[in-house]
Amino acid sequence: MLYHLFDYIDSAYDFPGAGVFRYISFRAGMAAMFSLIITITFGKSMINWIRRKQIGETVRDLGLDGQTEKKGTPTMGGLMMIAAIILPTLLFADVYNIYIILLLVTVIWLGGIGFLDDFIKVFRKNKEGLAGKFKIIGQVGIGIIVGATLYFHEDVVVREFQTPVSIEEGVVETPAFEDVKAMKTTIPFMKNNELNYENFLGFLGDDVTPYLYILLVIFIITAVSNGANITDGIDGLAAGSSAIIGLAIAIFAYISGNAIFSQYLNVMFIPNSGELVIFCAAFLGACVGFLWYNSFPAQVFMGDTGSLMLGGVIAVLCLTLRKELLIPVLCGIFVIENLSVIMQVSYFKYTRKKYGEGRRIFRMSPLHHHYQKGGIPETKIVTRFWIVGILLAIITLATLKLR
Repeated sequence: MLYHLFDYIDSAYDFPGAGVFRYISFRAGMAAMFSLIITITFGKSMINWIRRKQIGETVRDLGLDGQTEKKGTPTMGGLMMIAAIILPTLLFADVYNIYIILLLVTVIWLGGIGFLDDFIKVFRKNKEGLAGKFKIIGQVGIGIIVGATLYFHEDVVVREFQTPVSIEEGVVETPAFEDVKAMKTTIPFMKNNELNYENFLGFLGDDVTPYLYILLVIFIITAVSNGANITDGIDGLAAGSSAIIGLAIAIFAYISGNAIFSQYLNVMFIPNSGELVIFCAAFLGACVGFLWYNSFPAQVFMGDTGSLMLGGVIAVLCLTLRKELLIPVLCGIFVIENLSVIMQVSYFKYTRKKYGEGRRIFRMSPLHHHYQKGGIPETKIVTRFWIVGILLAIITLATLKLR
């Protein structure tokens, strides 16, 4: 809103200083700062309000150290994260940008599903929360919206240059280009690292390709969203891991939306994707600000309201930037946590069927509980997971290779 207001003031009245809102770096900085202010300044008031409403976490006894002390800790803190993402984005981003619209819809949609789950757990006193099938239906719904928009919307394009962008004597020389409606993505760690889904799936027929792409989008959003939800098991783990991932995605967004940097680093140029930097800045500010209260010992939990939203947003960001094939590395923490649960459950069922009693691979799943059972302090587990997350982000950014 402020972006459009100051853009109008600058165009109509040439007001001194109004043009600064045209710069992505300025608006991203303001969005991050405003997001931090919302979470840190108003976070305490929200925690107190949640406590007065007796919205506390119900903790199942899993035999973990320090678990019982967390009973009654205010939950549904994801609401403050949602506010800290939406408000700065509305103020400082171009709200008519198709990518910004998609991400705002994702935040509200998945945040709403998570809120409903938390509401049932807290107010209906049902520890199971929202039935799993309804969560899946909600995730499939947003997957269809995102997939169909990315495939069919006319503003979702990539730019192909006939010759590289160059700078001569301080003047940017932009060669002829063409904005192409192509479903391209990035293959990590490979030369000539672009894959066109339409060519790859073309042998199945043009009519089938959109449906297969939408199915892929549904799978990615569901997997990453559930991965973040599973990771949210100990203080600060999900929020900190999401902040690391968000910073890496912000770098990709800045480069993908800049003609010079994208050409120099051999990254696909995506018109209008630079606005995603503002969203990423608000996302990063919300995660860091939430850690102010969620770091050990946590004063508030994000609940499914926050965790489902975080994973879904990360998935949609990667899809809009054509970096979804980087998710197994960039979101490695979420992937490992997901796999640990799948492996544990599958092996338990297999051994129970074969030997008459279920056996386990890990002491407990998800993986962070395995280490807790081993007597490692919660803070050390979180710190080590963050370190792994930083290393995975660095490896992902290493795909920014020169020609």
